[in-house]
Amino acid sequence: RTEEVRKAYPYRVIVPGRTSEGSALLSVYPLRGESSVDSRMAMPGAVADVHGRSVRFQVAHPVPPKPDSMVTWREELGRLREYAAAHAGEPTIVAGDFNASQDHAAFRDLLDTGLQDAARQTGLSRTPTWPRPAAPPLGAQIDHILLGKRLVATETSFLDFPGTDHRALIADVKLY
Repeated sequence: RTEEVRKAYPYRVIVPGRTSEGSALLSVYPLRGESSVDSRMAMPGAVADVHGRSVRFQVAHPVPPKPDSMVTWREELGRLREYAAAHAGEPTIVAGDFNASQDHAAFRDLLDTGLQDAARQTGLSRTPTWPRPAAPPLGAQIDHILLGKRLVATETSFLDFPGTDHRALIADVKLY
């Protein structure tokens, strides 16, 4: 399977780490300008060349909002907000496990930069993604694909994969 993934997604930014600390950005489009948002768990980013148009991709994975990490969680969501605000006029996708739902003010602050939630655009907001064994019908949507200018979700779906406590969120996105 690893070889299949490498063939399907020849362009990659991978930050190794234990369990949830590592992260990967896989693309069918060439990537350049690797970057990251400062966080405890890896949040890599890059710019994809999509048929001659630049689209920014940023992985999101702030720490979970537990009693001993609330300050860090807010700070890391704040750094994602700063990233989104700095690139507000560009086609930008910020996607991943935000450890936050629309009910969290820190997540809504991120949306205030102009990013749009792909699941909301397609009528599937609040579809639970975590914890997978209970979702649906219980759980919360803490995994999101947020879209910036000139990007619109045309379809979203949620998939269950073994070996993870999250449901995957997939979006078809149109670039204008």
